[in-house]
Amino acid sequence: MAARLGTRRQHLPLLKRRGVLLLKLMAVTFAALLFCEFLIYYVVIFRCNWPEVKPPADSDGGQEAPEPVLRAMFLADTHLLGALRGHWLDKLRREWQMERAFQTALWLLQPEVAFILGDVFDEGKWSSPQAWADDVGRFRRMFRHPPRVQLRAVAGNHDVSFHYQMNTYKIKRFERVFNPERLFSWKGINFVMANSMALEGDGCAICSGEEAELMEISRRLNCSRELLWWFRPRLVLSGHTHSACEVLHGAGVLEVSVPSFSWRNRNNPSFIMGSLTPTEYALAKCYLPCEDTVLITYCVAAGALVLLTLVHVGLLTSPLRFGWNLLRKFKTT
Repeated sequence: MAARLGTRRQHLPLLKRRGVLLLKLMAVTFAALLFCEFLIYYVVIFRCNWPEVKPPADSDGGQEAPEPVLRAMFLADTHLLGALRGHWLDKLRREWQMERAFQTALWLLQPEVAFILGDVFDEGKWSSPQAWADDVGRFRRMFRHPPRVQLRAVAGNHDVSFHYQMNTYKIKRFERVFNPERLFSWKGINFVMANSMALEGDGCAICSGEEAELMEISRRLNCSRELLWWFRPRLVLSGHTHSACEVLHGAGVLEVSVPSFSWRNRNNPSFIMGSLTPTEYALAKCYLPCEDTVLITYCVAAGALVLLTLVHVGLLTSPLRFGWNLLRKFKTT
């Protein structure tokens, strides 16, 4: 009996040390997951600020009431993976990143409207009805938003195919999910959303229908002809390139290409923040967390787990103990 009690007492310190090690490993793992999967989005997006709209050039600086400012998010090329080319791990990683980024941006920045400028889905051009329904369900979960926020999307080539593969079925399927109206107006600002794949100008049935619809909008807005002439826009925003670039068209019309929102296309995804009034606009880019930063953080955490384990089994001296011994040796010399 006494021998058994002695054996138990000998095992108690060992069990205690193992328990402490387990708690340390769990703490490091939890901290890494919490930071990389949640907190990093708040840390990075918190640095973004809405740009300030300059007063009109003809403003006399009087006491006139300022024009209402519309705060809009512009993102592009989310490329939700489909059933054919989408590996489950790739889906999990990229879609979680976009969901956290979008939800964090909604909470921190409080936009009034969000636009997705094409290629919402990756396999919309060939997905089956069931695969399409699954993709739409995942999209609605990821990009859920409160009623105060409007969400608008423009079709891209991955949603309805390029011009030569596009058909009415794919377009109608996309429009059943997203509002099909081409003209969206809010706070005195008109947004014209065009399907660029249908602007080939070759007289195809879909192209003719798209052009007729745009011409009707042009008449409603009292404009004239050709796309830039039809609407005389102050600003053009587009997607597809996955990168940010600017092109200055004739008559000083600026076109801004919005970068991809997904890690699958860029290591440093971002979106455009726009402060818009009926007469002026101001744009700013908001970066999302870099994928490299997350991977490096996980590598550092993995290294910490290995070090803790090696110290526990005695294959490596604790850094604190090593420093203390070094300090004692220095004092005695």
